Amino acid sequence: MFPFAYRMNRKNLAHLSLVAALLAAMAGHAIAGKKQPPAESAAASSAKPAGNGNAEARLIEVYRLVGKAQTREALGKATSLVKDYPNFQLAQLVYGDLLAAHARPLTTLGDIPPQLSRSAGPVLAELRDESQKRLKALRERPLPGTIPSQFLSLSPRNRHAIAVDASRSRLYLFENGSNGLRMIADYYISVGKLGIEKQSEGDQRTPLGVYFITSNLDPKSLRDFYGSGALPINYPNVLDSKRGKTGSGIWLHGTPSNQFSRAPLATDGCVAMANPDLERIIKTVEVRTTPVVIAQSLQWVQHHSVKAQSKPFEATLAAWQNAKSSGNMDRLLSFYTPDFSSNGKSLSEWAPALRSELNKVRGRGIQLKDLSYLRWTDASDTMVVTFGEVTDGTRSGPTKRQYWVREGDQWKIFYEGVIG
Repeated sequence: MFPFAYRMNRKNLAHLSLVAALLAAMAGHAIAGKKQPPAESAAASSAKPAGNGNAEARLIEVYRLVGKAQTREALGKATSLVKDYPNFQLAQLVYGDLLAAHARPLTTLGDIPPQLSRSAGPVLAELRDESQKRLKALRERPLPGTIPSQFLSLSPRNRHAIAVDASRSRLYLFENGSNGLRMIADYYISVGKLGIEKQSEGDQRTPLGVYFITSNLDPKSLRDFYGSGALPINYPNVLDSKRGKTGSGIWLHGTPSNQFSRAPLATDGCVAMANPDLERIIKTVEVRTTPVVIAQSLQWVQHHSVKAQSKPFEATLAAWQNAKSSGNMDRLLSFYTPDFSSNGKSLSEWAPALRSELNKVRGRGIQLKDLSYLRWTDASDTMVVTFGEVTDGTRSGPTKRQYWVREGDQWKIFYEGVIG
């Protein structure tokens, strides 16, 4: 019989429902039986997220075995899975359904005793949603060689990058090597209780945009609620503040010790993930240099198309660089928007600092070292540009970040500041 008492909570109610078994059958046919395009076949047939061979991949293997009517083998693997991950509620759900299937046929989704159905409803809906999100993300894998469209150019200093697709409850981890970005892992995640597009403090929504990891919080300083640790990001960023968005404390963090994963919509605005997955992220990323793109839905594109899209902006950035090297103040100011702001200073208030920089350059060229730029497109088209500004004849210079906006066919700077 079932290994836990029947208690009406997300942890122990999981194994009472029959929803996973029916989803498992659908998953098995969809993954193992459906003919896949060649580019997707390897990932889809294995149903294994890149770089993640642990709990989720084992759960999907159970799904596939049930779909192939190999229930005895599925039960064996499910038993092993819940033994290794006793707090994995969705795995407990599958395990309970497989046990129930030995006693009677499975006929409906959520086929539980009538006296429990009312209180079980919300939890079953969350588990069903989690299962469907995991399956959808694993069936619809990004094509090999593609990357999210936001990653136009990353410098070698950006050794890794993260992209979150809220529609798939998925976080993708990339390694930046000599051949560009390569996805090395992906993980199931949870976002805000009320979804995405954060606007204000306490709205329980996850922000959308281009961010950077700002610190790595010591798990000893955190409540158990945050699991293995937390990686804060720089929300609100410059674009968010320009748009009047408020709030703070948006983190990538783990889950409580008694909960392997949370429902797809479960946080107060953070991005939450299973502790083993977060631990890999923490060991991999770098504070201040790892970008984090959070999108409603990621658009995956080939590397060569990204380079083609970058050319018009690269030409404008080179023109700005030449203008600054020439020391022509009027020409340089033409690259800035009238509503430019730098840490609370308007363009007229900030211009003396820019003129001082030109006086120090004195017509020498400037080089943009470790240049990276990421694109964010919604109601407007924005570039987030980071570089080290080094004057010819010197060895180092300040690290700066600029925010550019496209106005018609021209790019203009609406923020510039030193970040290191």
